[in-house]
Amino acid sequence: MKAIRRFTVRPVLPEPLRPLSDLARNLRWSWHAGTRDLFRSVDPERWAAAGGDPMRLLGSVPTERLSELAGDRDFLDRLAAAADDLDTYMTGDRWYQRQSGRLPAAVAYFSPEFGITAALPQYSGGLGILAGDHLKAASDLGAPLIGVGLLYRHGYFRQSLSRDGWQQEHYPVLDPHELPLDQLKEADGTPAQITLALPGDRSLRARVWVAQVGRIPLLLLDSDIEENDLIERGVTDRLYGGGSEHRLLQEMLLGIGGVRAVRTYCRLTGHAAPEVFHTNEGHAGFLGLERMAELRAEGLDFDAALEAVRAGTVFTTHTPVPAGIDRFDRELVARHFGPHAELPNLEVDRILRLGMETYPGGEPNLFNMAVMGLRLAQRANGVSLLHGQVSREMFAGLWPGFDPEEVPITSVTNGVHAPTWVAPEVYRLGARQIGSRRAEEALSIGDSDRWDSVADIPDQDIWELRRSLRELLVLEVRERLRASWRQRGAGTAELGWIDGVLDPDVLTIGFARRVPSYKRLTLMLRDRDRLMDLLLHPERPVQIVVAGKAHPADDGGKRLIQELVRFTDDPRVRHRIVFLPDYGMAMAQKLYPGCDIWLNNPLRPLEACGTSGMKAALNGGLNLSVLDGWWDEWFQPDFGWAIPTADGAGTDPDRRDDIEAAALYDLLEQRVTRTFYERGRSGLPDRWIEMVRRTLSLLGPKVLAGRMVREYVERLYTPAAHAHRAMNADAARELAEWKAVVRGAWHGVTVDHVETSVASATAELGSTLALRVRVGLGSLRPEDVEVQAVAGRVDEEDRITDAAAVPLKPVGSPGAGGEWVYEGPLSLDRTGPFGYTVRVLPSHRLLASGAELGLVAVPPEDVAEAAGLLMR
Repeated sequence: MKAIRRFTVRPVLPEPLRPLSDLARNLRWSWHAGTRDLFRSVDPERWAAAGGDPMRLLGSVPTERLSELAGDRDFLDRLAAAADDLDTYMTGDRWYQRQSGRLPAAVAYFSPEFGITAALPQYSGGLGILAGDHLKAASDLGAPLIGVGLLYRHGYFRQSLSRDGWQQEHYPVLDPHELPLDQLKEADGTPAQITLALPGDRSLRARVWVAQVGRIPLLLLDSDIEENDLIERGVTDRLYGGGSEHRLLQEMLLGIGGVRAVRTYCRLTGHAAPEVFHTNEGHAGFLGLERMAELRAEGLDFDAALEAVRAGTVFTTHTPVPAGIDRFDRELVARHFGPHAELPNLEVDRILRLGMETYPGGEPNLFNMAVMGLRLAQRANGVSLLHGQVSREMFAGLWPGFDPEEVPITSVTNGVHAPTWVAPEVYRLGARQIGSRRAEEALSIGDSDRWDSVADIPDQDIWELRRSLRELLVLEVRERLRASWRQRGAGTAELGWIDGVLDPDVLTIGFARRVPSYKRLTLMLRDRDRLMDLLLHPERPVQIVVAGKAHPADDGGKRLIQELVRFTDDPRVRHRIVFLPDYGMAMAQKLYPGCDIWLNNPLRPLEACGTSGMKAALNGGLNLSVLDGWWDEWFQPDFGWAIPTADGAGTDPDRRDDIEAAALYDLLEQRVTRTFYERGRSGLPDRWIEMVRRTLSLLGPKVLAGRMVREYVERLYTPAAHAHRAMNADAARELAEWKAVVRGAWHGVTVDHVETSVASATAELGSTLALRVRVGLGSLRPEDVEVQAVAGRVDEEDRITDAAAVPLKPVGSPGAGGEWVYEGPLSLDRTGPFGYTVRVLPSHRLLASGAELGLVAVPPEDVAEAAGLLMR
């Protein structure tokens, strides 16, 4: 029978056990081994049945057991120590508090998904896991972030397989009362509520749930409340579901509603108001519009409000292809803004201009969320060095006249939260070497370039650690594989073979991620005979564990999964290669440590960063990857292997896949397996162990989320906070008016004449040229511009590479025609082909970059030819 009403019955803990509730409701337990061990000791069997979720555990423990623990002095001492440790963690000074200078009072961090723990399933893939790791690392560092997202009642889908290997989706209903969440309430005890206006006099209301992620509050907006009509209740139903309008409403609630939730939270709790707003991908871009509306209400016009908002906004793009960006029909966006909908004090046509693709190759009738994000942020970044380069090229149309390398998008390479992803066995080995306190700080703060102490760990210990992790993975795989086959309809009598699946002494390869086509799940199947030979080699076999989800609407991705599953079902190889459905955080935490090799073979350069290989590396796994994302940046032969890329312009996709698959097989056959199985005098694989050691000691500190968040604080958050403070109402008006004047007068800016003190086409290294440039400024003043000489090496087409800009200074007074003369020295500081040019850029003390306005004046061809200098 089905219940007509559902209640959540919370356990009543005996008074001595009350601290258990505080420990369970702070998600620090998800990365703090001591707290998890305490909960496990409450009831080991129920802890396992609860999936390691303290809230579920406490809801299932019998009263008799609670009474017994309430009288157990040893347990109460451990409980008191855990509670004191959490209090010290929450209130003590950490890295952020020990920094000098005026750091941001608070940063609001917006993301459509957050992967904190499997007990709070609000993530689909890498973007959410990265956001969760960002919050956890910020907490460890003491950085005052406020996380903002949506609470999806169905989360992301659960995955199973049909008998023939087709992906099946299931959407379990999540009850927030059963999750580690607290409802944000007004002073009178009523739930705090956020309201958005919709067309047709409708409203979208949401309540705010708070997940405490260590020191960081994570605000999650929930529209599934009785005050909403049926359609509005479904806005936060599932992650990345629904049609275009449904998605637009989700992103309006995240951005606009998220800012209102932050304001409400700060009002009710006294938390410092954010000086910086960070939008993790374009989904939350509407937050800038809400902040502009706030400033319009304080008397600023649209342009001044835009400048004030931009100063304190950071935008991170994770998307290396235009197709991966949310784009909406302009009429749909227009209908949801303006006098009869949301943000009535912002002009609809001005809102639309922020997101329109008004550049060559763009579609002017589409509203692009990433374009809006970039236009609303003074600082932007990609998530690896290569992705920063790709992003600058992809969005170069927003800064016409500038080479891609000068587009103001920097990069902060992603990292992973080591306390979450490092296996307890690995942590214990490190703690044994340097002590638990130092090990904890090394993993969370990440302020050293090398972990030299790894050099002192004996080879035998490293090898035994790797084997034990592999053995744990084998047991986990067998359990999950058996459950999967039962879901596919197999009976117990059919599954005896599973007891022989995988071998703890065989080289183990992992491949787990989302399944869009560019990640090439099935590249390993390109030559099945060759793969079979690798799997079944009599002396040097390999075994492969694969997992991944295709988007529910992506039938192409589902076909890739089915193709792989059918191969793994083959009785000849099913003991050596497996596909595990329902990839998520709980599986990943066992999978990364247990794999010797982490395989990644995307189409370069479509992997923005790809952090799964980082998690493997922190556990001593070696990477075998295409040079894409973070691997392109940090690859060394000491750490693993690079799969060559067949990226010639004339290579068709099939030919490219054939070439790269063959390269993958070659590496496995000739180098990877030989290194793993080759034994030295000690009977151990000396070369392999040395690669593991170097991975841990040299790569480990680089891949930490602590390093990543410190970079955000130093390179983006703090400059944004300083810009925010400088951009008061008067400064915002001044900058907006100045920009309007410069844009209107820029057509009159010209480079009329260039001359140099050197007439020959050769010069000696270290010599200096004297440049003299005549420019026309029209109605602008010298203080409105910067005249630069841009010099560097030149390529075969005389394009300047590795350019350096040198400002020139005005001399004398303007000429009769209003022209100015600028002079300055140019040092010839490199040998080989060398060239220069001259340009004029807008200049103002409140600009973050000379490219900010997308305006530049350069010499016309006749002037350039007359003054051109090319030294060879």
